[in-house]
Amino acid sequence: MSRLVYLVMTIPILTAAALVANRTDSTARAADQASKAPYTVQDGNKVDPKTLDGWKTWRALACERCHGAEQEGAVGPSLVTSLKTLSKEDFHTTVIDGRAEKGMPPWGASDMMQKNWEGLYAYLKGRADGNIKPGHLFAMAQ
Repeated sequence: MSRLVYLVMTIPILTAAALVANRTDSTARAADQASKAPYTVQDGNKVDPKTLDGWKTWRALACERCHGAEQEGAVGPSLVTSLKTLSKEDFHTTVIDGRAEKGMPPWGASDMMQKNWEGLYAYLKGRADGNIKPGHLFAMAQ
C-alpha cells in the first residue's frame, strides 16, 4: 500500500518538474534566438550603428526605386517577405553579384555596399521580422 501512495504522489511531482524544465528550455531557446538577431532595435526606429549604416546604404543607393519605400516591393520583390527566408549568404550573393535575369544590378563595385552589406542585411531582416518600422532610423542612445 505504501508503494501505491508513493507512486501516486510521485507522478504529479515528476510531471510538474517536466513542465518546468520544458518551459525553461523554451524560454532559453527564445532568448538564444533573440540574441542571434543581426540587429538591435529600440522603439522600432532606434538601431545599433551597423544597422544604421545599413539603412544609410539603402537610402544612398536608392534601393527603394525597385523595392519600394517600405521594402514591400515595386518593380522588384518585397524584401519584407524575401528576408523572412533568405539566408545571409544568399543575400550577400544577390547584392554583390546581382540577378541580371530579374533586373537586379550587381552592387559589388560599390565601396559603400562592400562595407555595409551586413548592416543592410540587418536592417532588412529587422524589417522582415517586424521589429524595425518603416521610415527614418536613428542611432540608439549610448
